[in-house]
Amino acid sequence: MEIDEDKIDDAVLALLWLTLHNERRAWKGFDWATTDRLHQKGLIGDPMNKSKSLVLTDEGLRRSEELFQKLFTRQPVLPPS
Repeated sequence: MEIDEDKIDDAVLALLWLTLHNERRAWKGFDWATTDRLHQKGLIGDPMNKSKSLVLTDEGLRRSEELFQKLFTRQPVLPPS
């Protein structure tokens, strides 16, 4: 089985939006390789520090919310016409 790391990165970025606090900080708790890739993509600040949270960039914050809505919300059920 071949793992699609881009899909994992998208899921982790979406889940970071779930734990947002102080406008753009999110709790660390994901695999280091994944957070390193998100940092290399310019979506989060450098995760290699002593802080228990990381900082999303402007682009990371935007994409995080977008991916959260896409991956983890239900579409409203419309009544039959």
